Amino acid sequence: MRRRVKWIAGATAMCVVGAAGGLAGCGTPVEHRTNAPAMAASAAPASQGVVRITAPTGSNLTTLDPSQWGPQILVDQGTIMEGLFGYNQQNQIVPKLCAGYTLSKDGLTWTFQIRRDARWSNGQPVTAYDFYYAYMRQLAPTNPNGQLWLSVLNVVKNAYAYHAGTVPLSQLGLKVLGPYTLQITTSVPHYILGDLAEAGSMPINEQVAKAHPTDWFLPPYFVSDAPFTVKSFTPNGTLVLVRNPKYVGHPGEVNEGNAQEIDVVPGTSVPVEDFMANKVDVVEVGTPSDLQYVKTHPALLAQLHKAPDYAVTYLQYDNSAVPSPLTNPLVRQAIGEAIQRAPIVQDVLGGMAGTTTTFSVPGWPTAKYERGLPENVTQARALLAKAGYPGGKGFPTLYLYAEVPSSNPQLVPVAEAVAQELQMNLGIHTKIVQLNSTQWGNLTYGGPQKGIQPGYNVAVGGTNDLDPASLNLGGDQGVYWPGTYGYSLAFVQHVLPWYNTPYDPASIQKYGDPNNPNMGVTWSQWAPLVKAAQADIAYLNRWTAEQPAAWRKIMDPPGSPSLTQQWNQIVQQFKQAKTAAAKHAAWVQAWKFVAPYSEGSGGGGINTGSLDVQVYWDQHESNDVRTWRMWQAEYQNSPDMFSSAATAAKLMTQLIQQGYTIPLYYAETYYLERTGITGAQPNPWSWGGFYQMQYLSVR
Repeated sequence: MRRRVKWIAGATAMCVVGAAGGLAGCGTPVEHRTNAPAMAASAAPASQGVVRITAPTGSNLTTLDPSQWGPQILVDQGTIMEGLFGYNQQNQIVPKLCAGYTLSKDGLTWTFQIRRDARWSNGQPVTAYDFYYAYMRQLAPTNPNGQLWLSVLNVVKNAYAYHAGTVPLSQLGLKVLGPYTLQITTSVPHYILGDLAEAGSMPINEQVAKAHPTDWFLPPYFVSDAPFTVKSFTPNGTLVLVRNPKYVGHPGEVNEGNAQEIDVVPGTSVPVEDFMANKVDVVEVGTPSDLQYVKTHPALLAQLHKAPDYAVTYLQYDNSAVPSPLTNPLVRQAIGEAIQRAPIVQDVLGGMAGTTTTFSVPGWPTAKYERGLPENVTQARALLAKAGYPGGKGFPTLYLYAEVPSSNPQLVPVAEAVAQELQMNLGIHTKIVQLNSTQWGNLTYGGPQKGIQPGYNVAVGGTNDLDPASLNLGGDQGVYWPGTYGYSLAFVQHVLPWYNTPYDPASIQKYGDPNNPNMGVTWSQWAPLVKAAQADIAYLNRWTAEQPAAWRKIMDPPGSPSLTQQWNQIVQQFKQAKTAAAKHAAWVQAWKFVAPYSEGSGGGGINTGSLDVQVYWDQHESNDVRTWRMWQAEYQNSPDMFSSAATAAKLMTQLIQQGYTIPLYYAETYYLERTGITGAQPNPWSWGGFYQMQYLSVR
């Protein structure tokens, strides 16, 4: 079963796809340039209500399966599949099939009423059973391909445990209370309306899926409950969508445009040329050279639009375990104030970004609350001198880490620009180290990494969807892990062996080796773990009881099992085991419950919920770190996305002003939309490209 992770119960570290993939959120206005006379070829209107638009991410679609992570989910959600909630044209969450809902006082149980007028394209009503069937398909223990994190199932009570086969159906937080009533219970209080807009949260017509279990999502079998349905689909080719004659939109909402047909065509390496040749009506402008060409041709410029992406590129303190001046906050603040962002955006990125000193972009909920460091070279020099390094004299080489250009072409040039500015403005010499995508991902999304020298990582933060955990756009990623922001050098050096090692070497010596199949098969071999678990649980319970009442409520959220209950369940598995292998498996689970390990954690992380980790963390963290972790848990485990924005911003402001994170710029999507066409919507979340194509219209 999944253990309760103290402080961040129910939260998972965020990972995003790429730097250029747009990641954005609610309430962001799209800037439209004033139309001007355009050249004939590029301005030809769509004929007979047909709009041709490039596939999401500019790639090709190989499937339409909504349960798998891929660009097709951007066509699935909203355009050909509709769920309880979805996005409007301002990227705000709005009701779709939901007629209303209630939330229990403890913030755990959501009861949704489904509109009775909704129909599938075959005329059948859309019911709560369709949602339940779709969710149970993914949750089935016999389904090895279920990607629960890709939907609301990520936060449903006991979803992962049921999928693993360790709890019965009766303990799963999903119930159908009637044909038009669906009840979802979460593990902890959590805002789920954004999760319900994801493709994996859409209903599936049970009759069709059972009749065609492997290709129900392909024509001629596919049935839609959304504005469009599938007329034809060629994998790696064109997807043709036509209007769903049975569709009834949510009253009071703009549910669709007037386009009669949408042709989703494969991505192109020459988008501007194809647009001018009238091969496509909506296309992303992907390179600075293309953007400059468009800006110098008035007819194209009149059809150019842009929208901010919710992805922030920033300098991330790299958590090195090597002594350095960076442990002095004056040094980190000096570096933060010495960076000049406009030259980076203009000269390196060709203007395809917006400068920012915070982890927010126009329209994001935290934008009005966050405060960054000023750009002030004079003050930066004074801070560095005050720290003992006037003009950079005596300052050791500062390392800048960046992902290799083959994976992300932006980050090394950005690192080079930062290096030039630090040399010019502060006299600090740098060394740029390129990391492969795995190494960079571990450094960006994990804790301290072995072999890292003092400096900063050119990182990218963002979000996959509108979720409380996304409020800081990944800027507080390090707060998830012990040994990152705000820790003493001794602390970092102590926890470093926990990372990127399947099982902590010191814990192997103390408790035994999980790789030894003969360990844990007798109860006497459990003795060291039993002793540690009892002592750790007693300490953690005592420590928790000493914290303020508001903190205790978050550390032990409603509905979460106690540490003792979790431990006893593991012991019970051992007692019920019939074979040596089963007894060993229970012992390994107990080992992981107690000791640090990174096996299976991915992304350079560890099991932060283990007892030994929690005890050391609580005993040795600073007051700042404790407060940051509390704030993070508070905003991430909130059933109200927007009321917690101030708390999220408070945390991010402190990390920025102490120089642990230095925001540089947010990405922007530039695109061409042919005169006479409206409603193209750049995808502001992971993958980039376009989504919500149901809003396309032809004048």
